[in-house]
Amino acid sequence: MAKEIWLWLKELAGKAVGGLGRWLKKLWRYLAGWLSTVSGSTWRKVAVAVPVLFFLYIVIGMMVVHRVDDSLDGGPNVAPGGSHVVNTVSYLVRREVVDNNWTPNDPAFLPGWWLDNTPNYQKGMMGALARFSFELRDQLGRTRGSSAVDENLEKAAGDLSKEPDRWVIDFSTSLLPTTPSHTYYREAIKELDAYNARLVSGEAVFERRSDNFLATLDRIALDLGASSAALEQYVGENAGGVLPDFGADDLFYQVKGQVYGYLMILKALRQDFPNVIESRELGSLYDELLASMTAAATLDPMLVTNGAADGFIANHLSVQGFYLLRARTQLREVSNILLK
Repeated sequence: MAKEIWLWLKELAGKAVGGLGRWLKKLWRYLAGWLSTVSGSTWRKVAVAVPVLFFLYIVIGMMVVHRVDDSLDGGPNVAPGGSHVVNTVSYLVRREVVDNNWTPNDPAFLPGWWLDNTPNYQKGMMGALARFSFELRDQLGRTRGSSAVDENLEKAAGDLSKEPDRWVIDFSTSLLPTTPSHTYYREAIKELDAYNARLVSGEAVFERRSDNFLATLDRIALDLGASSAALEQYVGENAGGVLPDFGADDLFYQVKGQVYGYLMILKALRQDFPNVIESRELGSLYDELLASMTAAATLDPMLVTNGAADGFIANHLSVQGFYLLRARTQLREVSNILLK
């Protein structure tokens, strides 16, 4: 019986393949006949028009897609009982993924693939938001280290940690279509909003203790320190070259995006931890920290250059690194006060 079913299925498959082959042959004959009627002058026009139209599409599309949004708007107001920093992270992810175009995973036939500043800026920002989401999961969203992890925050952290340049087709992970990065980020928005809604209704935890605040600031300082070291190394190895430095703007905008993400997080944390800041008399120092972060995050040169330290051409990486190092020093000062 099983053999008969197999033979029947095999016969059906053979008929289907044969029918498809005959249909393709007919289609090919029809197209070949139609193409033979097209004149040589028409083919020459098509050969010129297609690359020109594609070039215009890419150039105009690049101008439309290019966006480095460093505005200091933290998003909509938070309902009483909710977290400002969770609201800010959700808002920034939504702004870059839903409202704007997420460009790091654009394929070559989309204008975003041909950009470098916007994708690097978005990757830097998402990196900061993703790393902070682990602090939300492990520190701020739990009563103590031994308590259960919040499910919404755990899912959000997992979604935000996905590679930013993953598209529908990614042969490094699978030969089949896969879930693109921006789909995971959209899911993270839902999880963060759900957590904040539960927080408003009293069904979730957001610990506003000084030790949690301290641990979060220390992690941010470590991340900024790594970026400062990357800037120092790049400047030391590449500054003052004769040829144009096409890698300087990539690093500049990636660090700019990271610093901007942390700036918005720190601004929101100030609203979430007002009692800690006031009781430790951190207001003035914290404002200076935000000022340094703002200076680094809003640097906007027309052209990023990596000139010699004593040269005629500016070195924007060094300027960025100066504000970054100053902000990191101020972060450490805040942490030292919190330790006392």
